[in-house]
Amino acid sequence: MRWHLAEIWEAAADAVPDAPALIHGSLRRTWGEYEERAARIAAGLAAAGLTAGAKVALYAYNCNEYLEAQFGVFKIHGVPINVNYRYTEDELVYLLNNADVEALVYQATFAPKVSAIRARIPKVRLFLEIDDGAEVRFSEAQGYETFLSRHMPHPRSPYDEEEIYMLYTGGTTGMPKGVMYRQGDFALGLMTMNLGFLGEAPPPSRAALGELFSRIRGGADARVSLAACPLMHGTGLWLGVFSAHNLGGCAVTLQGRHFDPVGLWEAVEREKITDIALVGDAFAKPMLLALEAAAAAGRPFDVTSLKRIVSSGVMFSREVKEGLLRFADAVIIDGMGSTEGSMGLSVVSRTSPPVETARFQLNPTSKVFNERDEEVKAGSVEIGMIGNSGMVPIGYYKDPEKSARTFRVVNGVRYSFPGDFAKVSAEGEIILLGRGSGCINTGGEKVFPEEVEEALKAHPAVRDCLVVGVPDDRFGQRVTAVFSVEPGSYPDEAQLLAFARTKIADYKLPRRLVVVDAVSRAANGKADYVWARRVATEAG
Repeated sequence: MRWHLAEIWEAAADAVPDAPALIHGSLRRTWGEYEERAARIAAGLAAAGLTAGAKVALYAYNCNEYLEAQFGVFKIHGVPINVNYRYTEDELVYLLNNADVEALVYQATFAPKVSAIRARIPKVRLFLEIDDGAEVRFSEAQGYETFLSRHMPHPRSPYDEEEIYMLYTGGTTGMPKGVMYRQGDFALGLMTMNLGFLGEAPPPSRAALGELFSRIRGGADARVSLAACPLMHGTGLWLGVFSAHNLGGCAVTLQGRHFDPVGLWEAVEREKITDIALVGDAFAKPMLLALEAAAAAGRPFDVTSLKRIVSSGVMFSREVKEGLLRFADAVIIDGMGSTEGSMGLSVVSRTSPPVETARFQLNPTSKVFNERDEEVKAGSVEIGMIGNSGMVPIGYYKDPEKSARTFRVVNGVRYSFPGDFAKVSAEGEIILLGRGSGCINTGGEKVFPEEVEEALKAHPAVRDCLVVGVPDDRFGQRVTAVFSVEPGSYPDEAQLLAFARTKIADYKLPRRLVVVDAVSRAANGKADYVWARRVATEAG
C-alpha cells in the first residue's frame, strides 16, 4: 500500500462509487463523480504545463469545488496551497509568491482582489474562477465548470510517499509559513488515528483498503462529517473532511459564509451527520445556545445521528462540553495540537464526564521538556515545552532557520516543538498553559493568556475573552482582559475577579478589565490578539 491521500481516495471511488462523497446544500457528488471531476481538473492543469510538485492555491469559502480542485492537484502529484480568504492584498501577494504558486482556483467573489494583485504575482499562469453569483469577473480567468468540460479525465499514475503535502499556517508571529509533510507520513498518520477509534489498524494493501471501505459503508461506522469551520485551516480540512474521506465517508459543508449554529443543527437533522469538526468554544458555545433555545421553544433538534464532536486549536471548556452532552449522546474529542502536529487528546462522553479545561492525555509519542531538554517530571511545578515525535513535518517551506528551531532532535528522536508550554500533573496529564510567544511577563512572573482566559470564561456571564499584556512602568507588562458578556448579564469587576481568584493565583489576575460588544476572532475561531492588544492599549 502506497500511503498517499489521492491513493486512498481513488480506492474509495473504486470501492463505493455510488456512495455520497460531498454535500453542499442541494449539490451532491458521489465518490465516482468526485473522482472524475478531480481527474478532469488534473487533466486541465497538466495541459496548462503544471507538473509534479507544482503549487496550486485554493482561495474559496467552504464548497465542493475547493475539495475537487484539491483532489485534482494531488492527481498531478502537485501541492495544493490553502489561502486565508480574509487576507488583504499585501498578504495575498506574500503568500502566493512565497508558495511559488503557478495556478489559482478562486471564487468569483474574490475577483476584484485577484485583478488588483495580478501584476504582483508573475508566477501564476492559470486562473480558474468558481461561479458563486458574483457579477464582477477577472478577464484572464477561465470558468471552473467550462474548464472541467474541456478535458477528459487525467489517467492515474503511481503515487510516491515522498511527495509533499503542505498546509500554510498563520502562526503566532511573523508571516504565514508552509508546514511540509511527507505524503506517506501524513496519510498513514491520519489513517492510523481514524481507524484507531474503530479499534482497527491500517490495511496492508490497496485491495484490503477497498474491502474496508465497502464494509464501513454498509455498517454502523459509516461517516457523514460536517466541517463547521473553514476548510482553509487544518481543523476543518483534516478533521472535518480527511477523517471522513479516509474511511470512504462523506464530507458536508455549510452554504453560509458566516457561522450559523441553527443552520448547522438543521444540517445535522437533514443529512444525519455522524461527526462535527469545530474549533473550541468559539463554535461550540453558539451551538449549545442554539440547542437550548430550540428545546425551550418546544422544537428540539434531532441529534440522534451524532456520534462524535471533534475540536482542535483553541480552548474547549468543560462547561460547554457538559452542555452539549446533555443534548447529544456523543463522544467529544478535544485535540491538543497545531499544524505542526498532534500532541494530546481529551476524550469525554456521558459515561466519562469532562475533566478540567485544558487538561489532556499526552500522545504516546509526545513529551514535555524543560529548557535543558530534560523531561519534566510528573507532579513537579516545572514548566516545559511540549514536543511531538509522531507525525513530524519535514520543515517549513523555504525557512530553514525556523525549521531548525521548531523541529529538533532530542536524545536521538526527532520532535516538533510548535511552542506550547505545559505542566505535567501527578497523574501524568498535561496541563496546557499556552503558546510561549504570547506569554506575559509581569513583575518577573510569567503569565500565559490562555490560563487567565479559561478562568474568566468559566464564569456564566462571560461569553468570550482574550487576555494580553500591555506596557506598564512598574511591572513591565500589565495583564489586561478584553471580554464580552452574555445578553442581559451585568457582572461587576469585583465579582469577576473574585470568581477568577478561585481558579488562578493572584499575580495572574487581570489588572484591567475591558468590556466589548464582541471579541474579535478569525474565521476558524483563533484568537485575534493584535486586535485585543490594540483595544487594551487604547483603554489605558
